[in-house]
Amino acid sequence: MRTRGKQPDVPAPDSPWSEIVPGLWMGGHEFRGTSGRLEFAVVRDEFDLVQTLLRLPGHGPDPGVEHHVWDIPDGPLDGTQLAGVLRLARAVGEALDDGRRVLVRCYHGYNRSGLVVAQALIHRGRSAEDAIRLIRSRRSPWALHNELFVAYLRAGLPTVRLLEELAE
Repeated sequence: MRTRGKQPDVPAPDSPWSEIVPGLWMGGHEFRGTSGRLEFAVVRDEFDLVQTLLRLPGHGPDPGVEHHVWDIPDGPLDGTQLAGVLRLARAVGEALDDGRRVLVRCYHGYNRSGLVVAQALIHRGRSAEDAIRLIRSRRSPWALHNELFVAYLRAGLPTVRLLEELAE
């Protein structure tokens, strides 16, 4: 379930990033610009913290911007990868508590970033269903179209992580 390459019918988003809740943005590395052509989303200093789940050279952020990189696939995650997602989600919450502007990004800003953003919203008291619904309404109906990630959120990422580690 990848948004790049294997699913050409999944459209690129109309904006580089979208605000999900005040201070928390979700985005990607590519979007369809006003001309209708694909454009690169390059982060400069618009955010205080950038979390990157798929790193592509030349997409920023600027030096001095806090940047966390955790490359994960848009598919099944192992226990270590799930632990990283949980760690990133906690860092999102801490940054928001400090009044910082946060961007979580992946390729299009649909699945991997959606997983981290949804988990951060769950940590802040939202249900999985409410977090998924909010992300889809603010980013795109294509957000979290990876049904495995939706199942992870519904089951609870900490539980999924423990089960995955037992299976390893």
